[in-house]
Amino acid sequence: MTTFEKLSAINVNEHVEKKNNLSYLSWAWAWSETKKACPDATYKIGATEHDDALGFMCHTSVTIEGETLEMWLPVMDGANKSMKKQSYEYTTRYGNKTVEAATTFDINKTIMRCLVKNLAMFGLGIYIYAGEDLPEIETAKAVAEAPKKQVAEASTLEELKKGTEAWEKVVSYVTANKGMGIEKIGQQLNRKYKISASVKKEIASLISN
Repeated sequence: MTTFEKLSAINVNEHVEKKNNLSYLSWAWAWSETKKACPDATYKIGATEHDDALGFMCHTSVTIEGETLEMWLPVMDGANKSMKKQSYEYTTRYGNKTVEAATTFDINKTIMRCLVKNLAMFGLGIYIYAGEDLPEIETAKAVAEAPKKQVAEASTLEELKKGTEAWEKVVSYVTANKGMGIEKIGQQLNRKYKISASVKKEIASLISN
């Protein structure tokens, strides 16, 4: 298996934390799982850059099996606003809000979150950064009973068809993640694709073989 196949096959669902509609993985857990699967993995923390207008930007790089990938992440507050050396205000429809000045604690947290994002480039929990929150594959009955809004949203999804590039990607994903089972694999595919009954059977067959 490739590094990406090994790490993307790890089930991260139980370790995902939610904050302000964003999903996070514990850096300690993410690094531990990476080292278990890829013992030669190493990482480096780059210099934290600062711009008076934009704020702070943290950098990391990870090397696994001779491949090095870099990542970056801005230092943000709980409202996902860039933190700077000095506090500042911004206006919302609810009034003025204040962004506090960044501290070393804020920078350190961001560095470790950047490391987790860096590991996602190698496959560990990468779906988190696509905004996919474990939806289920809907059956025809479920669609029929779903609220109108849900059905309308489903109609905008790409239809998954055999023989397409999207299908080849799905086959690779399903093959590498059989251990997750049909329900959880389906949860990863449902929001991105419309899946017909016949294609669902093909997916189920890939998992059972």
